Amino acid sequence: MVYGKEHKTKGLVAVFTGNGKGKTTASLGLAFRALGHGQRVCIIQFIKGSWKYGEMEAAKKFSPLLDFHVMGRGFTWKSDDLDKDKTVALEAWEFAKAVIEQNRYSLVILDELTYLAHYDMLAEEEILTVLENKPEDMHVVITGRYASQKLIDAADLVTEMSEVKHPYRSGVKAQKGFEF
Repeated sequence: MVYGKEHKTKGLVAVFTGNGKGKTTASLGLAFRALGHGQRVCIIQFIKGSWKYGEMEAAKKFSPLLDFHVMGRGFTWKSDDLDKDKTVALEAWEFAKAVIEQNRYSLVILDELTYLAHYDMLAEEEILTVLENKPEDMHVVITGRYASQKLIDAADLVTEMSEVKHPYRSGVKAQKGFEF
């Protein structure tokens, strides 16, 4: 790679998966880096709901380069209506496909997309087809547990976060500015 010189971008697909903390955080670090270069970024969250996350507040400061869409209803395994969760997730997927096809962003982050395939809300083949046909110079990041081997094989970069120790295990609740 040559730094400081213009060169053609090869859009990469990255997957941040595993049972450890930091998948969304890593994707936000890439978003911050792209924004620092004046690149447009779109973040689409598939599961997280209307909870007030610090990153949503920070995102407002990066407008119009950053578009941040929270499209879920909350954490699915605590759901009161799985059918509604699936409907909302599929609407978010249709939105994500349109965002990718419109090719207005350098980086598109599909936060927690892996859950849609894992919980059979969306056929994994459809995700793989969209990735295969994405614009050549667009980077796409997918986060979430349970990334399949097919998704891993399709990606250029895969990082697995593994939990070694977590404060929740010793009774410490999620803290503003650290977990949300």
